[in-house]
Amino acid sequence: MPNPVLNSTPQFGTAEYGSSGDRCHLCQQPIGSVYYRIKDVMVCPSCADRVRTEGPRDTHAAYVRGVIAGIAAAIGGLIAYAVISIILQGWVISYMSFGVGWLVGTAMMKASGGVGGRRYQIAAVLLTYAAVSMAAIPIAFYFASERHERQAQHQNHQADEQQSDDSAQPATPAPQPRPRLTLGAWLARLAMLGLASPFLELKGNPFWGAIGLVILFVGIKIAWRITQGRSMEVFGPFNNAPQPAA
Repeated sequence: MPNPVLNSTPQFGTAEYGSSGDRCHLCQQPIGSVYYRIKDVMVCPSCADRVRTEGPRDTHAAYVRGVIAGIAAAIGGLIAYAVISIILQGWVISYMSFGVGWLVGTAMMKASGGVGGRRYQIAAVLLTYAAVSMAAIPIAFYFASERHERQAQHQNHQADEQQSDDSAQPATPAPQPRPRLTLGAWLARLAMLGLASPFLELKGNPFWGAIGLVILFVGIKIAWRITQGRSMEVFGPFNNAPQPAA
C-alpha cells in the first residue's frame, strides 16, 4: 500500500492549526500539545524522531554504491542502445535516451537505498550522456565495416574484369603507410569522438541532429528527476492550538 506521507504534496502557503481531535498520520495516536509536519500531514513528536533517525541518510558508502550501480546501468544502456540501433538500422533510435536515463537513475536510487541529492543527480546526468553518446562508437564501427565490405566486393569485381588490361600497364607505386597512433592516443581520440557525437550530428544533418539533442536532454532530465531521492524533511515543532476565530 503506498505511503501517504511520500505521495502527498507539500502545502506551505498557509498556516495550519491542530485541534483536539487530530491524530498522528503514521501511528494514529492522538496528538498532544506539540506536533510536526512531514509534507502536508501531521505527525507526533515520536514519529517525527523516528523518521529523522530511520530515514535514508546520505553517506559516502551510499554514494559509492549508487555510482557503481549507475556505471553498470550506463554500460547496459549503451549496449542496448547500440544493439537496437543496429537492428533497426538507426531508425528513431534517439528515443532510447529516455530508457537510458530511467535505467541509470533507477539503478542509482535502488543501490543507495533511496538516498538522492545534487551529487547523485550530477553523476546520473554524466553517466546518461556518456552512455548515449558513446553508443555512437559501436554503431559507427558496424556500419563502417558494412560499407568497407561492400566496397571491397565491388573493387574485387572490377579487378577481375580488368585483370588483362592491368597486366599491360606499368605498376603504380604503393601508397606510403600513415604513421600509426599509439593505443592510448587512439582510444582517447575515439572517446572524444564518441562524447562529441551528439553535436557532430548537427553538422551532418542539422534538423535531425537538433531533434536528437532535445531527446537526449529529456533522457538526462529523467535521470535528474529520479535521483532527487525521497524527501522526508520534518518541519516543526508547532503548537497544537485550536484555530482562532475569524
